[in-house]
Amino acid sequence: MTQPGRHFLQIPGPTNTPDRVLRAMAAPTIDHRGPEFARLGMEILEAVKPVFGTAGPVVIYPSSGTGAWEAALVNTLSPGDRVLCFETGHFATLWQEMARGLGLEVRLVPGDWRHGVDPKAVADELDADPARAIKAVLVVHNETSTGVTSRVPEVREAMDSTGHPALLLVDTISSLGSMDYRHDEWGVDVTVAGSQKGLMLPPGLGFNAMSEKALAAARTARTATSFWSWGPMLAANERGVFPYTPATNLLYGLREALRMLEEEGLANVYARHRRHAEATRLAVRGWGLEVLCADEREHSGSLTAVMLPEGHDSDKIRALILDRYNMSLGAGLGRLTGKIFRIGHLGDFNDLMLAGTLAGVQMGLVAAGVPIDTGGINAALDRLQRP
Repeated sequence: MTQPGRHFLQIPGPTNTPDRVLRAMAAPTIDHRGPEFARLGMEILEAVKPVFGTAGPVVIYPSSGTGAWEAALVNTLSPGDRVLCFETGHFATLWQEMARGLGLEVRLVPGDWRHGVDPKAVADELDADPARAIKAVLVVHNETSTGVTSRVPEVREAMDSTGHPALLLVDTISSLGSMDYRHDEWGVDVTVAGSQKGLMLPPGLGFNAMSEKALAAARTARTATSFWSWGPMLAANERGVFPYTPATNLLYGLREALRMLEEEGLANVYARHRRHAEATRLAVRGWGLEVLCADEREHSGSLTAVMLPEGHDSDKIRALILDRYNMSLGAGLGRLTGKIFRIGHLGDFNDLMLAGTLAGVQMGLVAAGVPIDTGGINAALDRLQRP
């Protein structure tokens, strides 16, 4: 049956693509070796840097975020190198599995999926490595499967306190463009990102920002790479072009999305996301339910993961909400399958969109027989009525 009105896509990415970006992407494809494209490339490669908080280079691949993960690893590390990873959620687990598949030796610190990376654990692990065998620390800044944010500046401080030379590689796929992030200031060596979340684009672009230390590591890394190699990409980017066919129309969209972020102001973008996240948590707690993130310092600005009482299947509730109210919510992944659902509140998003989202969730919970306080949404609405 055809449902009238718009579909509410409230998963934590891909996010709703703004009309401005869609219109920009509808432009005719141009010669990616010609002068018009070179001007586009130069503009984008410079305009994207403030979003990463860097003055250094950012490379853009025609790929998903998974490709950008691989690029970060293969450009800086060699087979047999040891990397330190933390089990903060489903995507952190997948990244360490990729590292193993590439021939790296992984030390995975177990976690409960309700907390971010513990800076003290970072220091303890590095202190226990006097031979300096650990070559990189891998951190997911905002774990998309849990709504938990790791405190990257504190992780960097912990690393510095040990004097350990390991690289710091950070996944910002669901935080970049939505949450405060500072590649240079926080001492990150490689930042990984994707186009389909805070950057408000469809999937298809992957990003690496890299430090001078990471670039130096790339000169001696021995992992075989061709498509993902930074060298040819950086050389071509000096002229605004790419070493192989780029995703031209996505780059049109990226230019428009970067203009939107600049017009709103990054500080305002981050404040808007924090405010919407706070309102969402107020609704969840008002319903009498629990937010998955267990540390008040680590709540995500991009999404909120909601725990359900025993006896209620989150996938069945999500299916009911999709059928009745034409709204998609994020599923529980991995060990959280059937136990949580995730509300995405990132990207091109405003107060009324959040109010509609929370109303749909509340109606769905009631229809599914979940025992909640139906006045719970009022706490969120009260928050939205204030700046």
